[in-house]
Amino acid sequence: MDSLNCDPDAKANGRDHEPRQVFTGHFVPVSPTPIENPEYVVHSKDLFRELGFADSMAQSTDFVRVFSGDLTGVPEPMRKVGWACGYALSIYGTEYTQQCPFQTGNGYGDGRAISVFESVIKGRRLEMQLKGSGRTPYCRGGDGRAVLRSSVREFLAQEHMHALGVPTSRSLSLYVSKTEKVQRPWYSEGSHSQNPDILVFEPVAITTRVAPSFIRVGQLELFARRARKHEHPQAMEELEKLVLHLIDREYGDVIDHTLATTEKVVLLAREFRRRLTSLVANWIRVGYCQGNFNSDNCAAGGFTLDYGPFGFCDVFDPRFQPWTGGGLHYSFLNQPAAAERNFHTFCSALRPLLTEYRESVQQLDEIREGFAGVMQAEMESMWAAKLGLADFHPALFSELATLMVQTPVDYTIFFRELSNVPDNITPLKKSFYKNSRNVSDPLEFEKRWSAWLGKWKSAAQSRSREAQSREMKLANPKYILREWLVVPAYQQAAAGNYSLIRELQKVMTQPYEEQSEDVEEKYYRLKPAELFDIGGSSHYSCSS
Repeated sequence: MDSLNCDPDAKANGRDHEPRQVFTGHFVPVSPTPIENPEYVVHSKDLFRELGFADSMAQSTDFVRVFSGDLTGVPEPMRKVGWACGYALSIYGTEYTQQCPFQTGNGYGDGRAISVFESVIKGRRLEMQLKGSGRTPYCRGGDGRAVLRSSVREFLAQEHMHALGVPTSRSLSLYVSKTEKVQRPWYSEGSHSQNPDILVFEPVAITTRVAPSFIRVGQLELFARRARKHEHPQAMEELEKLVLHLIDREYGDVIDHTLATTEKVVLLAREFRRRLTSLVANWIRVGYCQGNFNSDNCAAGGFTLDYGPFGFCDVFDPRFQPWTGGGLHYSFLNQPAAAERNFHTFCSALRPLLTEYRESVQQLDEIREGFAGVMQAEMESMWAAKLGLADFHPALFSELATLMVQTPVDYTIFFRELSNVPDNITPLKKSFYKNSRNVSDPLEFEKRWSAWLGKWKSAAQSRSREAQSREMKLANPKYILREWLVVPAYQQAAAGNYSLIRELQKVMTQPYEEQSEDVEEKYYRLKPAELFDIGGSSHYSCSS
């Protein structure tokens, strides 16, 4: 709030809760709307420990008040207002404005997420943002609330992804209202409908997410559009200010602050390409599908930001897509292509800052055009790590992918069992679902699996079995946050029982570890047949 431009039409007191167009400025001051009668659900013990916070703080009166949306009593230098930001929207590289109620794109932004706190803790600058903390000028007519169901999903997913070693925003705390509810469309029990078929009243909640910044590719896109179109006199200055702010917040350790802006911009593009390609390869390594990978859901810092219609795949399916509105363009193995579209949007947003510097523009174009090659190299390195091989073997991998689709197999269990370097395919059968496709002769099919296993072991002959197994288990988690495991946790939480959320948190923050027999029996298993194609468990059209 001190280093970027405030919307000149904003209200200083933060009472800015009605939809309106925001034409300029990087942020709008907004006061959160506290949830009624907040109750503690869970907090991140790992993040608290990293920040030097005592666990008891999470249930202290002042902490609960602030992180459930009430800033009225905060001491200086904290402020009694937070801030929300606008951004543009591109879907698979195509800019959209029609979802904006004003048809201009000036109504997109943080509709129910308000940042309230920023601090340097142990040398790390962190921004803390309340999701579900009420309406902002970007709410587009929504109620500004998040429900307990989606808040539980986001809290656990952020905890889990961090433990998996995948760059992500972090979870701080989760509070639920004991009295306030909102109505949402959702699925009736056992529904096979693609879209929600009932309306339900659900408890509202606020989860706090933490990151160095929450700048999105769509944010840069918005300011670049204004600069290109000369929408106001400060447009180019605001774009440059935002880009330099991004570099300071997210890339200060790798980009020298004394360099000229043009040099910084080129280095930013190269470093973001490295982070984004690595991020997406990691998503696929752990079976994660973002679901809705628009430019507004792509963090410019190169980490996982949006936990709306995400999902972890059970059955290996290149076209896995948990969001019914996402289409194949955001499906599991198309995520590298979707990332490239977002990267092109990112580079286009930087381009106005370089137009007078031909050499810099050429460098930027080369970085942009090189995305696919870097992405391919990351993917091959990732698949080699999952298979415990020093190098990627295209034919071996292609044969495996075909077998995994035809069998089909559980993605997580298969690779974890393979990490034990089995002598035969018997242990791998633990990952096989029963409905094999295109298999007229099961014995012949087993021969194909056995032949593949033999080729795989031959490809890894130069390594000891123990070393290979140990390295593979660092790439292949044993436990994954499957949606059908989360459903009973938030259902119980709605009735005031938070024990299953805390149990999931404990298990999913140790995803590579061999845990107890009870944990293994409960969480390391195939998806039950009766849960396939169930709305709200296998797919959803919204996240609420």
